[in-house]
Amino acid sequence: MLLFRSEGHVGKWCGDWNLTRGETFTPEQCWLLARGWFDTNRGEPQWRRRTVEEAQALFDALGFNSPFWRLG
Repeated sequence: MLLFRSEGHVGKWCGDWNLTRGETFTPEQCWLLARGWFDTNRGEPQWRRRTVEEAQALFDALGFNSPFWRLG
């Protein structure tokens, strides 16, 4: 993950490095994703990996709906 100041900064960085622009999201969206993804304590005996369907449901709930976020 890379942090940028603005959409213009993303474009300049991609141009400087001759890279195709990828996905972007706001700090608020990043926080919501982290909060949703790490909502359980992995040290707990009942912890299990999230299923593909559960991960997709989280992405969908956050509005991450571009092809990049499609897991199936």
